[in-house]
Amino acid sequence: MSPPERYDVPKLPENSVFDLEDYLAMQRAIGEKSRYRILAELLREGEMSATELVEVLEMKSNTLHYHLDELVDVGLVANRKRKERGADGLYSYYVATSLGSAVMQHGIGELIREEHDIRSRYS
Repeated sequence: MSPPERYDVPKLPENSVFDLEDYLAMQRAIGEKSRYRILAELLREGEMSATELVEVLEMKSNTLHYHLDELVDVGLVANRKRKERGADGLYSYYVATSLGSAVMQHGIGELIREEHDIRSRYS
């Protein structure tokens, strides 16, 4: 039997904007099902208001705002304000950031793709 592969922790870039705790906080944030669903919906649909997210995700408004705040705090979602009201009368919209997209694509998404690959090889 061969020894397990050694995993080298990637070194942070010099003068990195984030430290290891920031990256771990992003992973923890996306590890919660409601936040995962919110980020996935924003990536699928683009910019959305809290009202639209409440309707689509069938989530209570206060619960949604709690999870949105968590996602905004770690930089996976941005809250954008418009100078003028949109057609629905709202000023504030949420959008996934490039970090949010990367965490979904190279974190959870990669794990799901890996499982598909493994299952197809052994089916």
